[in-house]
Amino acid sequence: MTRCNRDSKFIKLWRKATPCGGNYAELDHISEGHHPRPSTSRGTQRLYVRLNTLHYLLSHINTIEKSLSHTPGVIPSPNRKHGGPYFEIINSSIPAACQHVSEVAAYRLIFLDSNSAFYGGLYVGDVANARIQPALRILKQNITLMTTLVTDRAQALAMRELMKASFDAFLMVLLAGGSSRAFNRSDHVMIQEDFESLNRVFCTCGEGLIAENLVEREAAVVQGVIALMGQYTEQLMEDFSIATCETSGIGVMGNGQKLPMPPTTGRWNRSDPNTILRVLCYRNDRTANLFLKRTFQLAKRR
Repeated sequence: MTRCNRDSKFIKLWRKATPCGGNYAELDHISEGHHPRPSTSRGTQRLYVRLNTLHYLLSHINTIEKSLSHTPGVIPSPNRKHGGPYFEIINSSIPAACQHVSEVAAYRLIFLDSNSAFYGGLYVGDVANARIQPALRILKQNITLMTTLVTDRAQALAMRELMKASFDAFLMVLLAGGSSRAFNRSDHVMIQEDFESLNRVFCTCGEGLIAENLVEREAAVVQGVIALMGQYTEQLMEDFSIATCETSGIGVMGNGQKLPMPPTTGRWNRSDPNTILRVLCYRNDRTANLFLKRTFQLAKRR
């Protein structure tokens, strides 16, 4: 459960974050202390400039269209529909390009530029000594820089994608964080506090850019996983068995019948058997170790 193959969610997110190749030398160093500098790399800043360019084009297409329509001697393309706009394809493709660039910039910022403070550092070793505050300080600095660089018209989309990338990173830490992470049931209180702090960043920094109900909707999946982490191990085992039987079509388990390993769907949620299994795999107690050893021959955590 802690290893990634070529089709794993982590690898896909990493590829999304590094479309131009991961040039680690260009990353700004994160300063120590209470006043970190933004960790936004030049590559991510170039994506912001590209986003501005797309919005500039979008805002001037109509003006160019009108100018061409009233310019004598302009010969329409043979592919242009009779009476249709000159830039019909561009008008429809630029919004999609803005969405893509915003998404890539957000995942690059979180999973590459801020990796050491966020996915690479959060809860490593133990929860109490690796809380989210350092990552939040850097995130706020990065948001300030982003809103400085990105044109007003593009900020809402850029902020929305950044929120999604941050929530994805938080989920990855909890469910696919590697062997350096393990969680006790009592840790869920601190984890809940940290996620509420992350939520507040987007409610405050994104005020006027992101609707509160959108933040709540995107946060619902993470909240469900944190709720699973607060359950007793025995309850997780029971929920996992029931969910696995339901999704696999087994119905009622017979004598000697073994639970199948649930597939990774890529859609984590509190009722998904693979998600529940991942919570069990990161549960740091003897009961979970025995269940995983007996059911799937998984080695206990070291």
